[in-house]
Amino acid sequence: MATATMQQTPLALFGADSLLNDEERAIRDTVRRYVESTIKPEIADWYDEGQIPARALAKELGSLGVLGMHLEGYGCAGTSATAYGLACMELEAGDSGLRSLVSVQGSLAMFAIWKHGSEDQREHWLPKMAAGEAIGCFGLTEPDFGSNPAGMRTRARRDGSDWVLSGTKMWITNGSIAAVAVVWAHTDEGIRGFVVPTDTAGFSAPVIKKKMSLRASVTSELVLDNVRLPGSSVLPGARGLSGPLSCLSEARFGIVFGALGAARDCLDTTISYAREREIFDRPLAGFQITQEKLADMTLELGKGMLLAMHLGRLKDSGDLRPEQVSLGKLNNVREAIRIARECRTILGAAGITLEYPIMRHANNLESVLTYEGTSEVHQLVIGQALTGHAAFR
Repeated sequence: MATATMQQTPLALFGADSLLNDEERAIRDTVRRYVESTIKPEIADWYDEGQIPARALAKELGSLGVLGMHLEGYGCAGTSATAYGLACMELEAGDSGLRSLVSVQGSLAMFAIWKHGSEDQREHWLPKMAAGEAIGCFGLTEPDFGSNPAGMRTRARRDGSDWVLSGTKMWITNGSIAAVAVVWAHTDEGIRGFVVPTDTAGFSAPVIKKKMSLRASVTSELVLDNVRLPGSSVLPGARGLSGPLSCLSEARFGIVFGALGAARDCLDTTISYAREREIFDRPLAGFQITQEKLADMTLELGKGMLLAMHLGRLKDSGDLRPEQVSLGKLNNVREAIRIARECRTILGAAGITLEYPIMRHANNLESVLTYEGTSEVHQLVIGQALTGHAAFR
């Protein structure tokens, strides 16, 4: 009869820790401890109830230093992009909704102000957002325009020295709890971005309910009904679609790492379950088909980790291109959801319960698969890079 041997974790087989420096390991471990102690004991109930104490968590995450952590100055930690990616991985091992909160705050709302904003906008908003005292959201997607943001119908018109915004945004993470929204709109000067305090008259953010995915995340509609803003609200450094697309590229980078966290949590859980679960008087882990599944999933998780680390080093050196981010987002999310689904087959009926994280991660990854660019959009980005021909229309 076969005997058990010393167990290794999937990423240990790849020697993944050897790719990190001491600071990166310390940041990763700090975020991992927070997720293990604070998030995992509660997340199943939050998911089941369809709500999350986002404001309280934002302050905890601010104290942890992960909000806008890869940005310089204004109360931000100024870490490497790779360290930020590793933090995203640990956060998403807790739940994709938690990583989304951090990603939208730091890589969309904060990054937009940090990169494209005025000095007054940066000084006013970024320190509060880094501390988690003010939550931000990012209004680009509309009910009829997701993959084609250039078609947005939200408009901003000049009225004297003011701007007046009208339109609707959809599927906005953090929208209903945000103190500030970065909103993109068509103007006579092209697409521009605006910093919109959410207590401005005419602004509302109804919560989107009855979700089957990202239930432990605040998702909202933004309604702008003749929202009047001073001229100083416009982002001076962003003109045209390149402004919001630069922010999306930042957020997608975090997803390259984050999705692996969900996959790793599924795989670690499944290996532990298979070792303990007995069937036909022997551990489920001792069957060849089970080991085949575990081996194949480990290969994809490890390859995804190597890809993420390579892209992280490219970003830290200033050499990362948007089409390379598309490579990472397309591959790692696609493989993560496959891992989650395969893990469910090993757990059987137990895999659909909230006692285990498998189905929760799988459901969440359905959203991650399509937000920040669908798989099809990233395939076309890669195709354009390979052929020189844009096939979006």
